[in-house]
Amino acid sequence: MVKYSNLNSFNALKTLTVGTDHYQIFSLKAALNQLGDIEKLPKSLKVLLENLLRFEDDKTVKKQHIQAIVDWQKNRRSDQEIQYRPARVLMQDFTGVPAVVDLAAMRAAVAKAGGDPEQINPLSPVDLVIDHSVMVDHFATDHAFAENVDIEMQRNGERYQFLRWGQSAFDNFSVVPPGTGICHQVNLEYLAQAVWLGESEGQQFAFPDTLVGTDSHTTMINGLGVLGWGVGGIEAEAAMLGQPISMLIPEVIGFKLTGKLREGITATDLVLTITQMLRQKGVVGKFVEFYGDGLADLPLADRATIANMAPEYGATCGFFPIDEVTLGYMRLTGRRDDRIALTEAYCKEQGLWRNAGDEPVFTDTLGLDMDSVEASVAGPKRPQDRVLLADVAKTFDALMDLDMSPGKEAKDRLANEGGGTAIDAPHAHENESHYFNNGQRHALNHGDVVISAITSCTNTSNPSVMLAAGLLAKKAIEKGLQRKPWVKSSLAPGSKVVTDYLEASGLMSYLDQLGYNLVGYGCTTCIGNSGPLPPAIEAAVQTYDLNVASVLSGNRNFEGRVHPLVKTNWLASPPLVIAFGLAGTIRTDISHDPLGVDQQGQNVYLKDIWPSQAEIDEVLKQVNTEMFHKEYAAVFDGDARWQAIQIPDSQTYAWVEDSTYIRHPPFFEHIDQPAAPIENIQQASILALLGDSVTTDHISPAGNIKKDSPAGRYLQQQGVEPIDFNSYGSRRGNHEVMMRGTFANIRIKNEMLGGEEGGNTRYIPSGEKMAIYDAAMLYQKDHTPLVIIAGKEYGTGSSRDWAAKGTNLLGVKAVIAESFERIHRSNLVGMGVLPLQFIDGQTRHSLRLTGHEQLSITGLSDEISPQQHLDLSIQRADGSIEQVKVLCRIDTVNEVEYFKAGGILHYVLRNLIAG
Repeated sequence: MVKYSNLNSFNALKTLTVGTDHYQIFSLKAALNQLGDIEKLPKSLKVLLENLLRFEDDKTVKKQHIQAIVDWQKNRRSDQEIQYRPARVLMQDFTGVPAVVDLAAMRAAVAKAGGDPEQINPLSPVDLVIDHSVMVDHFATDHAFAENVDIEMQRNGERYQFLRWGQSAFDNFSVVPPGTGICHQVNLEYLAQAVWLGESEGQQFAFPDTLVGTDSHTTMINGLGVLGWGVGGIEAEAAMLGQPISMLIPEVIGFKLTGKLREGITATDLVLTITQMLRQKGVVGKFVEFYGDGLADLPLADRATIANMAPEYGATCGFFPIDEVTLGYMRLTGRRDDRIALTEAYCKEQGLWRNAGDEPVFTDTLGLDMDSVEASVAGPKRPQDRVLLADVAKTFDALMDLDMSPGKEAKDRLANEGGGTAIDAPHAHENESHYFNNGQRHALNHGDVVISAITSCTNTSNPSVMLAAGLLAKKAIEKGLQRKPWVKSSLAPGSKVVTDYLEASGLMSYLDQLGYNLVGYGCTTCIGNSGPLPPAIEAAVQTYDLNVASVLSGNRNFEGRVHPLVKTNWLASPPLVIAFGLAGTIRTDISHDPLGVDQQGQNVYLKDIWPSQAEIDEVLKQVNTEMFHKEYAAVFDGDARWQAIQIPDSQTYAWVEDSTYIRHPPFFEHIDQPAAPIENIQQASILALLGDSVTTDHISPAGNIKKDSPAGRYLQQQGVEPIDFNSYGSRRGNHEVMMRGTFANIRIKNEMLGGEEGGNTRYIPSGEKMAIYDAAMLYQKDHTPLVIIAGKEYGTGSSRDWAAKGTNLLGVKAVIAESFERIHRSNLVGMGVLPLQFIDGQTRHSLRLTGHEQLSITGLSDEISPQQHLDLSIQRADGSIEQVKVLCRIDTVNEVEYFKAGGILHYVLRNLIAG
């Protein structure tokens, strides 16, 4: 049971009565008598203030920490570290499986040390939603959903058995089975409550619903006024085991929204505009809080779309205060009347309610008149790179002219067509000039759309854009249009409610006729589970090195993420996803050029099939509360196949030695021994020399496992055929696969090899080029410590704990970069890897690093302190030595303790074993 503050230094404990119900609250109003005025404090910081009042213990939370939140208003920033305890934890299965593996390994370690393994148990509620495993193997048929689910269950039987064991073995741990929805949409529509209830010492407490999640898009829930963000699985595990999250009181950027979106402009266009603005502003590690009277007319689903993409604009979260719009959504989605009444009363009592004209004080502000938003997509490689719809074709052609045109040999063989190459050129060899689809001969060109996917929680949680897609499909069918035959089309909603309202409105049949049949309820294409392209398409792309495209309604379009053969990826609203599927290429300006011809041979333009807002509003009436009641009535039950999974009745897991999915990790092998003292890093070799914006996709890839990669070779040695490899994400419970997959992304560029793509490096002792994993193992054999060198924004993207775990297992002792993304930096610390930052304008270029140097890092000891300067000694191949300072990015006192213990989970486990 969670214990709340017995100190109550600010006399804040009060009773709130709502109807006939009574709740204990830590009243911000009562505390103000000693703290001072907080009327204009950002509402997101008021949530943190309440959290500190509730957990004041004079150890992790002291009076000065609470006062520091109020004093933040003086300078609108603070260097005070605080300890924050979220109410609950949200997981998806890719990041959840390794977390449960760690918990199982911790139980085994406690049992080995003679303790009670049931000490390892979540103290806070944990919900794990299985949403990352379904792939688009089958598409454009009525049977696609059933066939994909069958394959998913076959591929992942061992993982799902393990998760069902976890649900049985651990208290406070619930699993939403596969085929139900995406974790963030399930959270938005069902799990989140805006105001949470908890019991302590026989009394019922009300407090803000807060959470952390093991997926970076946990931020979506801020659209409902619930403060939450993504952390690594390592940090989430510590939080569920009762450890506070150590953080600095954040800067808060106010984003003022005014006006309304114009006719024909979608929430997707709005969020891509906001993402670009905030990336340019620079909000990494900061809260963004939306305010302004434009919120009064901004639907909750649009707010959630904006909050979802906080990782893309770089913020910790994008927070929307609670107001009437919030309550309306809670009613629509079937939340209980008493919880809605409590939400309104509590938020008004605590000053968390959004009122018209609110103007909080912020660290800095920017604003947007929503009337100025234009139709947009983002691409071809980053979600913040917004492109006006009318400029997509020009942007792609300019890209081709710069660096993506085919090699000389291909140019000599094929005719050039506007910066790209048609494979149906007259002089191409007959057997290379085309492919067949249902007996029809087709050409494939640069810029052709080979994947068109309505996918991802970002947009499938928004009925307005989903119904707009359905209406556009209806009009397209009525005009006689069809998607192009080379387009792999799919519909993967984030919850079953979406298909309910699409069917109720009569629009699902039109999506089916265009080939946008239901393929599954999960993330699919957005996380790289796009499945294979048709063999003829893959062959054409590879033979001619074609730069083909995907268009998806997701939030991530990094290189190599969607599909290894698709180099340019474009984020767009669901109706635009279909429009590009009809056009079949991004090299046509679909805002002006025709999409095709109707039955009379007349040109059909996008404007002819784009639905009006009045049409969308009419079908929106089909979305009703009964749909939410129906779909969430038995959300944890699963289908017959899930219920039939047999699980062992044991509090410790029976590890299977030859398993290729779930293996006992080596992290806690020596946990019963004292932690090794912190020592300087001497004569380390550079494992990889990387550039800017290296993502966690590059470091710890999801998606396909290549047959000839270290992970592929390992699986084949274990008797796994390539057809059964599944994905990296699905095998995150096996450290042998994941450490081999670390830095194995096909698009990562190692400057030690001249920037060539692929997960290779130069093994310096022999000069040989080899896979990064293979080189790391040779260095480990020689007891040589390793360092990674990188540029700006190292570790952007999804909150993958294996990006840090794999780095640790490869023997990397430190990562030196120009800057770090928030989650990955903390994950490195949580795995005992030292994050260091270049200072004084120095970079790998200014220091003339080639990868042949030996590096020594001194100044490390058990007295290490947050953000201290350390000495970096660079010994070059000619024997010369250069000395520079670097900044230690262990940022807080808690992180120092974690690092000294060998990592955050080691810290928790050592304390439990010590009693």
